[in-house]
Amino acid sequence: MTDTSTSAQDAVATRLSTLDRFLPVWIGAAMAAGLLLGRLVPGLGSALSAVGVQGISLPIAIGLLVMMYPVLAKVRYDRLDEVTADRKLMVTSLLLNWLIGPAVMFTLAWLLLADLPEYRTGLIIVGLARCIAMVIIWNDLARGDREAAAVLVALNSLFQVAMFAVLGWFYLSVLPGWLGLPETGIDVSPWQIAKSVLIFLGIPLLAGYLSRRLGERFKGRHWYETRFLPRIGPWALYGLLFTIVILFALQGHQITSQPWDVARIAIPLLAYFAIMWAGGYALGFVLRLGYARTTTLAFTAAGNNFELAIAVAIATYGVTSGQALAGVVGPLIEVPVLIGLVYVSLALRTRLFGAEADPGGAAVD
Repeated sequence: MTDTSTSAQDAVATRLSTLDRFLPVWIGAAMAAGLLLGRLVPGLGSALSAVGVQGISLPIAIGLLVMMYPVLAKVRYDRLDEVTADRKLMVTSLLLNWLIGPAVMFTLAWLLLADLPEYRTGLIIVGLARCIAMVIIWNDLARGDREAAAVLVALNSLFQVAMFAVLGWFYLSVLPGWLGLPETGIDVSPWQIAKSVLIFLGIPLLAGYLSRRLGERFKGRHWYETRFLPRIGPWALYGLLFTIVILFALQGHQITSQPWDVARIAIPLLAYFAIMWAGGYALGFVLRLGYARTTTLAFTAAGNNFELAIAVAIATYGVTSGQALAGVVGPLIEVPVLIGLVYVSLALRTRLFGAEADPGGAAVD
């Protein structure tokens, strides 16, 4: 790491420090504002839901794209080969995301929602949809390895297109049949999954890559990292807050009118996020991946692609179904829980990893 690059990272961190310091306050205010808007403004949820392109919510898409672009513009794409060469990280991430994660959610859903089949099915679908969007911002806030995050979400995207329907069939029909439990089905096309991946990962990833390549080519790396990145950096959090307001506004009435149902759905979700994050963090520590990549491993394991899960639930079971409500509750629990885990990760940073987690490292702002 050169002095120039380190000073650039310090400049970005300084610019974001005020936002970071009060982040729980901003997120709490955004959640409250969304709930109030959804509850007090008649028809707001329906109006926001109607603004979409081929089933993709346009306001949520805009928020996610604004949120992800600054983070992906910071990625050093010339270093991605260092990440792909880390076999321990790659293999562990695949096992956590595609073997352990869906199995944990299946187990929790059946243990805690055995009497509520619609919610149980919705949660199983959430467990199959691995995160390709908001994990980018959680990883960056926790000072994880952003190059590793870019590679792992891209890997998850490829597996999502290839395996989502197959795993849905297995966990909703085959495995319950083997265990003597009630079976259900899922109707999802590879194009629907690919569309979600293209919009929520492909667009900001391409924009971030082109910004890095063209910015460094025409203005130089020093300008790009000391002038351009500090200017766009805060927009990641603006996009996050906007997305949270829209998410809570879309379902404000439904959530506040069914608090007991939301609480029932929240219990297995809380357990899932805690198990997956702690498991990923522990594995990274045991495998000596270092703080940055351990953090990235933990957050990519814990996060889920809520937009895909909600779209699949609505397309298969209907917009007013219990499966759709379970999908909606997913991000509403995930946002406060994972922002809390950001602070847990930062608190463990020097205690578990010592000097190797120094702020001058490549993984921080």
